[in-house]
Amino acid sequence: MLREPMADKPKTTSRIGPENGSSLVLIRGSRQLLSDQLYGQILDQIVSGSLAEGDRLPSEKEICSMFAVSRPVVRGALSQLRADGLIQARQGSGTYVQRRPAERITEFGNSADLAGFLRCLEVRMPLEAAAAKLAAERRTQTQLDKIKEAHAKLEKDVATGHITTQNDVAFHEAIAAATGNDFFLQVLRPIHTSITGFMDVSLSLTRTGSRERILHVLNEHTMILEAIQDQEPEAASVVMLFHIERSRRRVTDRTQDI
Repeated sequence: MLREPMADKPKTTSRIGPENGSSLVLIRGSRQLLSDQLYGQILDQIVSGSLAEGDRLPSEKEICSMFAVSRPVVRGALSQLRADGLIQARQGSGTYVQRRPAERITEFGNSADLAGFLRCLEVRMPLEAAAAKLAAERRTQTQLDKIKEAHAKLEKDVATGHITTQNDVAFHEAIAAATGNDFFLQVLRPIHTSITGFMDVSLSLTRTGSRERILHVLNEHTMILEAIQDQEPEAASVVMLFHIERSRRRVTDRTQDI
């Protein structure tokens, strides 16, 4: 991962304005992975509405000059913002804001940290889809009971309107254990902090959202359980991918904040 040194300077604010009148603010002074810092500060402007849907971002060259970073740093931040569906590049025209997260997302975590959490999802998607598939093929009754137990705790959480990170993690770990391959759990452990960090943000949004939203989350877990219980490997893989992608969309798109 590319890192660039940052001098210890008092925090300063620079502002540049795209032609459409919106503005992008970048704040100097934090020691952090620069692409994540840049991601977070662009995200803050999108969340606040300073950069609204349809607004054009400054060019790469402008952002490089303004923030005193290299093009790879800028491209890394913009690439991740595109992957998360927040901005869209239009050939020959520029880069535009495509969607905004719910405004209250900033209450639940640091915007720059969110960049890392969302990159972690890109690792989780193929890994956990494979785990769900193997769990459906190989799970023993004891392992299935563990998954059911974790799911039952999620159901109790929903009854109280408060899904906990601990019970959500336990559900996914029970599936990884049901593969019969210890490497799945060994691979997941080093990214545990990022997994729980994302779940903290996602579930905080869910807890402060509508009843319909929390029922969607539970239903996705139920579909995964049913596919594993019915020993349908392909279905288990698909619904796991669907669940993780929907989790990302619920965090990054306020129109899904139902």
